[in-house]
Amino acid sequence: MTSALTHLGAQGEANMVDVGDKDETTRTAIAEGFVSMQPETLKTILAGNAKKGDVLGTARIAGIMAAKKTHELIPLCHPLLLTKVSVDIEPDHALPGLKVTALARVTGKTGVEMEALTAASVACLTIYDMAKAVDRAMLISGIRLVEKTGGKSGDYKASA
Repeated sequence: MTSALTHLGAQGEANMVDVGDKDETTRTAIAEGFVSMQPETLKTILAGNAKKGDVLGTARIAGIMAAKKTHELIPLCHPLLLTKVSVDIEPDHALPGLKVTALARVTGKTGVEMEALTAASVACLTIYDMAKAVDRAMLISGIRLVEKTGGKSGDYKASA
């Protein structure tokens, strides 16, 4: 890893990185996030009794859609032809709440970390939106890159 910020020019101005000379490789990124809530809220969501509908299904779709629009949301991100995006949501009764795991994959010249992070973030936000009528004290936390593979900078795996 280099310590230089790749999106800044010599005078500190923002620039989109030129990836034209990079090799196309398969790149994968996995991100996660958590939504903590009251145990009753988790039960309501898992039972499918939220007033707005299927919280988990809607959050999954929102995360996938968000990954596809990352370049429209985050300045200087390249538009990517994603080959795979998945969002998995699992209950964590110890939290209590939900763990969101997002995977993004591309065969291209730049990584998909931002797409995975955006998918996880928006899925968490959607869970909050769909269940806020029951529990406004929900907490979104722990959004981070868990793993990435491919590309010139090599592989990365977060420590536990």
